[in-house]
Amino acid sequence: MTVSQAEKGKQFRKLHDGPGAFIIPNPWDAGTARMLAALEFPALATTSAGFAFSLGRRDGEGLVSRAEVMEHARAIVNASALPVSADLENGFGDDPKTVAETIHLAAGAGLVGGSIEDATGDPRSPIYDHTQAVERVAAAVEAARALSFPFTLTARAENFLHGRTDLDDTIRRLQAFARAGADVLYAPGLPDLEAIRAVCAAVAPRPLNVLALANTPPMADLEAAGVRRVSIGSGLTKVALFAFFNAAKEMKEHRTFTFAKSGLSFADINSFMAGK
Repeated sequence: MTVSQAEKGKQFRKLHDGPGAFIIPNPWDAGTARMLAALEFPALATTSAGFAFSLGRRDGEGLVSRAEVMEHARAIVNASALPVSADLENGFGDDPKTVAETIHLAAGAGLVGGSIEDATGDPRSPIYDHTQAVERVAAAVEAARALSFPFTLTARAENFLHGRTDLDDTIRRLQAFARAGADVLYAPGLPDLEAIRAVCAAVAPRPLNVLALANTPPMADLEAAGVRRVSIGSGLTKVALFAFFNAAKEMKEHRTFTFAKSGLSFADINSFMAGK
């Protein structure tokens, strides 16, 4: 079934209207995108870490180019009929103009959403100052609004991923991003349900995305706190690589193959690859 980009944009926007929250999982290639689509998730999101690891590169160090990210996004988009949002990192540039260009390129790749973060990629100064961070989000919003279809712009406050456990500043940034026009707010790494609840209340009625980690509460608790969207980031990638590593380690250290008992069958995997 062919679904237009405009229709995907409308579908994706509507998912954030509730009721409740939805899970948006993160494939790292076309094959995993097709598997997730077969499981009937309502939308997909890319993962910068998962993609970087698939290329044999480290994440968060600017080692993957914008052109490569757009090519990867197009492959995920073409793998299913689902709406796809992308991890656009910091927009691939410090200045607002570059961030706006990235949004236009994302639209050209078939995406109907994307996130822009306030992390610089520079370990010496990991977070943009408040004014610059807001200007960058505002530029992304302006670019998204100029498109001919709904493009859901997510603005990310990265404090907690970079050791800046300042909830007040995180909320202040998210509120400023909302005033700049961001459709969804996102503060990955929030420490507990109390913090999640506080952020939801502070940014309402804008929807909040939560990054699911090992200690993240169940969906019912997140919904009760006001969360509207839950993403997995590199979580699925790490689970897959964990299984791969342990299987390889078993072969190397024990010269046995018991890991094969837990794998999906060839037939099952092959059936997922039928696609749209």
